[in-house]
This record gives sequence, C-alpha cells and structure tokens, in this order.
Amino acid sequence: MTIKEVCEKYNITPDTLRYYERVGVIPEVHRTAGGIRDYQESDIKWVEHALCLRDAGVSVEKLIEYVKLYQQGSDTFEARANLLRQAKEEILKVRKKYDDAIEKLDYKISRYEVAMQTGELKWECPEAARNIKGN
Repeated sequence: MTIKEVCEKYNITPDTLRYYERVGVIPEVHRTAGGIRDYQESDIKWVEHALCLRDAGVSVEKLIEYVKLYQQGSDTFEARANLLRQAKEEILKVRKKYDDAIEKLDYKISRYEVAMQTGELKWECPEAARNIKGN
C-alpha cells in the first residue's frame, strides 16, 4: 500500500505516519527500489497497533520504548508486558476520571429533568449537591 492508501484507510495524515516512523513508534517501513514507502502487511499491523494505543492515550514515548523492546527480541517479553500493564493502568486512571464526571453529569441532568416537570430544582442528596460545583 502507498502512504496515501494507508492514510485514507486509517484517516490520518501523511505527516503523522511519517512522524511515527521517524521517531520509532512504528519500525521502518518497507520501501521500493526507488525509496518510496510500500506498506506491507507487517507494516500495517504496526500502524494499527500504534493508532490503537495512541487512541487509548498511550504516550508516544511508551510506544517508542515498546518498539525498541520488540526489536531486541524475545528476551524482552516481560519488559513489554510490564510496559503494556503500565499503559493500561494509566488508561484506567483516566477512565475513572471520566466515569466520575459522567456520574456527576447524570445526576445533574436527572435533577434538571425533574425541575423541568415540577418547576423546582431540588438536590435530593445533600452530599451529592456538595460534590457538584455550579448547581
């Protein structure tokens, strides 16, 4: 596949793809005899891997570290697994913040829905009202 085809398939820019290769988020891509990038199946898998982890919030630095470990071979299985565990923990922390925010928004929305029916805004649980700023 050409860089254009890969970018269209994954909805990313050529600059992003080139950057990922340049910094080591994806290993060096196969090239034609003329030096043009020619993405093979193995290259595509690395692109998918990088995009999946970036979409999940894994840092570029962690991805670079992961690729370096991969390139060192099977002696790095444990280190790679640990790196992915750390990335997962970071994602779970972010998800917890979003889950908490969603819970607070759901509560506020429910109170406003009642208020639209009754004409009066009441906070059922005083503790919940204290935890929500800007009632």
